[in-house]
Order: sequence, then structure tokens, then C-alpha cells
Amino acid sequence: MRIVAKGRSLACLTGLLLSAGALLPAGARAISPQESSPAEVAGQSAVGQSAAVGAAGGGAGGALDEASAESTEEDRAAEQAVEARFGKSIADLEEQYAGKLAEAPESVRMLIDIARGSQMGPGEGWFGPGSSKYSWGWLAERMGHPDAEQLTGEQITAPAHWLARLDRNRDGEVTAEDLDWSDRNAWVQRAGMINRFFRRMDPNMDGVLTEAEWGAFYRKLAGERDGIEPDDLVNALLAGVGGGFSPGDEPSRNVLLRGLVAGEIGSLQEGPRVGEAAPDFALRTHDGERTVRLAELLGKRPIVLTFGNFTCGPFRTLYPGVEAVYRRFGTEATFVSIYVREAHPTDGWKMESNNRAGVAVAQPKTYGDRVAVAQQCQGLLKCSMPLLVDEIDDRTGNAYSGMPARLYVLDESGKVVYKSGRGPFGFKPGEMEQALVMCLLEQQAAKRGAR
Repeated sequence: MRIVAKGRSLACLTGLLLSAGALLPAGARAISPQESSPAEVAGQSAVGQSAAVGAAGGGAGGALDEASAESTEEDRAAEQAVEARFGKSIADLEEQYAGKLAEAPESVRMLIDIARGSQMGPGEGWFGPGSSKYSWGWLAERMGHPDAEQLTGEQITAPAHWLARLDRNRDGEVTAEDLDWSDRNAWVQRAGMINRFFRRMDPNMDGVLTEAEWGAFYRKLAGERDGIEPDDLVNALLAGVGGGFSPGDEPSRNVLLRGLVAGEIGSLQEGPRVGEAAPDFALRTHDGERTVRLAELLGKRPIVLTFGNFTCGPFRTLYPGVEAVYRRFGTEATFVSIYVREAHPTDGWKMESNNRAGVAVAQPKTYGDRVAVAQQCQGLLKCSMPLLVDEIDDRTGNAYSGMPARLYVLDESGKVVYKSGRGPFGFKPGEMEQALVMCLLEQQAAKRGAR
């Protein structure tokens, strides 16, 4: 099979990538942004061990003994920072939650997994699925067909553009499969694979591929030839990739421990749960022209909150999906983005993929510094909804557990009806959009019942 550069036939490249996703065997897991293999090492003490040791488990013999020798000064500094922040050493926390890690706070689960060798892979530590008031059972019952296995457009009383977002695979029917955003879902796996390919082709990592960028990618692969072949794509998209990281992006254990303590890789707080009232906030827009208070937005229509930052590559790639939801539903819901602490500053978990994309900033030390970076982000991503900037003490980001990226849907009264999983893996604009549609359906039914 070849892709030939004739006219606009470069679009065939899209088909090839989609075919690659379609070849994923049922039940297989596609690699997501920043994904690495799990490293749960049951019962293994974490103190003084490197990431390589934790990932190796207990089968490395003499290499394990050698690698787990006396801690370096950097190890001790990282562990002291952890103890100062958590009030206990890693070893003490492991002992406290031995055999019941699932009951530990999210931050403790992430800490222990990092200490055991995790490199922030999906399903590890605090990474998990989003939560929602809505489900297939809720939708089927609300539409008056509680035992149905599928719902057609005639059975769902809703505008056509609402129905279109529930019918994820565009087959004319809505099923439980369309509403399943778990990592085991085949559609989600294939979408994750395609997203990873997309990021390798997007030179400035702004989540948009222009015709010029498509053409440059093609010309780089084809060279003097009149077409490209599957191996050309494989070699280009997988060049330098080992494990789950792009070249230069893989972190050390100590980088992750410091990033955890600093709140860069995620907030140590957990944020409101579904059914709880969303915390109020009053934040200024990135241009300083006005202050937006959540309490003043309530009582009118659903609210979508988007948290993110410039140095989080997956956020930049996926944010255009949020903008697309805004374009479709901006007259039916209120949308607000909130700029939070940097995930990958040059003085933290620095990523070479960011440097290659021209995204290199240190962690802002003042509110003015954060505003300046937020304005850079707004310029790159062309954020058209209000972009608010969190205070330098991260009060709103922590209140919502919004770092590095997260999505919420609130109903008219300000209660949480949808909360995405932690970014990057849980940041799923499509899942948020379906929750918004069902919130609108619920609102529609309530208004009809009040007549």
C-alpha cells in the first residue's frame, strides 16, 4: 500500500492511521500520552530505591541489591521533602497502609506507587476513571425504555445535535458502548493510539494540524519518492520511542517525588465529588479586564469548567476538543477555563518534547508571571471562552484538584454532575460532552414538568 502525493490525496494518510487503530486486537490497550508500564511491587519498601529498581520488582537478584544501596544526597533531599509535606516518611506510610492501599488518600497512593517505581502510568496511583451522575441506565430509564439495549433518534426526545454527541460511533443508535469511556473500551483504546500518533505529527503541539503541517510531514517522509509506505509511517511515528515516553521526557523517581510535593504533577487535594456543591471562586481573566465569580453564574444553565496549563502536552493536544464542545453548546451552557500551575516547567519535570515545540517556561513565582504564561497559552490554543488565571497560591486549582488538567460539568444549582479523571489520562472532552448533553436532557425534563 502506498500513499501518493496527488492533489489533496494526502488525506489518505488519515485513513491509514485510522486503520492502524482498527487493527488493535479486542481487549488490547493502546498507549496514551506519557503512558508507561505499571510498576506495582507489592510489599516492597520504597526508601532509597530508584525508579528502575521499583519497576524491576524482586526478580533482579544482585542488580536489585546493588541499585538499592546507600541513598544519594538527591534521594535524601527528595524523601525529606516528602516527609515535610506528608508528615511521615514513605516507609511509615507504606506500613500504615500495608494491605489496604486502596483505602489511602489519592496523594498517598500516588506517592507510594512513585516510590515503588511508577512513572505515572494510567491506572497507577491516583489515575482512574471519571465519575458521573449519568450512565446508560440513567439515559434508558429517562427516555422511558429502561430495558432497551439501544435507543434510536425517535426514542430520544432531544435536538439533533444533542443526539449526535451521544451516538459516538455515528451508527444512528445510542448504546451502552457509546457511553463507555473506560480504558478497556476498544473505541477509547483506538482513539488513544491515534492521539499519540497525532502528537508526533503536530510540530508545535497546539492540537491542530494545518494543511501546511500535513504537507511538511509527508514531504519529510517521501523525500524524492512519489509516495510513502507503511514502514515509513512506522519509522517516523515510533522513532526514538521506548516504553511510553518520547525521547527526553522520561522522569527520574526524584523528579516525580519533587513534582508531587510541589503540586506540579497533580494536586494533593481531591476536589468535590459528584453530587457535592462546587467550591466558589472569583478569578480575573487573563487580560485582566474582569473578574468572574462562580456564584454569579449559577441558576441559569449548566456550567463547564476546564482546568489546564501550557506545559502539559496532552492538555494542549486535547484542548481543541473542548473548544469544539464550546462551539456546539456555547449558547446552552456556560464555559470557563481556569489556568493552573505548570506541569512540566523547565525547573521541574522538564520535557524535551516541549522544548522541541517551543514551549519552555519556568514555574511562575508571581501572579504576574503566571498571567504572562497564560497569555502565551491562550495565543497558541486560541481559547475563545473566558480564560481565568488561578492565584499563585493555587487555591482554585487545589479546591478542584485541577492540576495538571481536569474537566467538570455543574448543573444549574452548582452541584457537580460530572468530574473527569485526573489529567492527562482522564482528560476526555468527549466524555464531558456526553455528560453535558444528559445534564441538558435532565434540565429540559424538569422545565417540562414545571409547566
